[in-house]
Amino acid sequence: MHYDQSWMGFGMVGGMQAGLISALAALLLFVVFHWLGQRNAWGDGTQIGWTVLVAALVTASGDLWDLFYFNYARLQSIALLRAKLAEVHDPDSIGVRVLCELLGIVVGIYAAWVLCHSRWGTRLLRRR
Repeated sequence: MHYDQSWMGFGMVGGMQAGLISALAALLLFVVFHWLGQRNAWGDGTQIGWTVLVAALVTASGDLWDLFYFNYARLQSIALLRAKLAEVHDPDSIGVRVLCELLGIVVGIYAAWVLCHSRWGTRLLRRR
């Protein structure tokens, strides 16, 4: 799913912005799945797995699909290639953006895991 990327920068700047969006989404999703996991006796692996899946679907799936499509699709004409490239924000740095989005998911999950397992986070999430 593509979100509006028209405001984003190009190259590494755009990759960092996309990674920050992914990190924030993963942080919030992990807190939600940690809260659900405490009530349903899920382990950390289940919480992390669901967070990675949902965060990647929400933030990185559009760029991942474009990266896959441009590498494996048979684009028979220059006109079709131009039309497909016009739909993508910064096609020159799509690989950097995908890498930053995936690293952002990992960083967001790690930050949320540390937050949820700290004394402050444990007290906050255990209140009912």
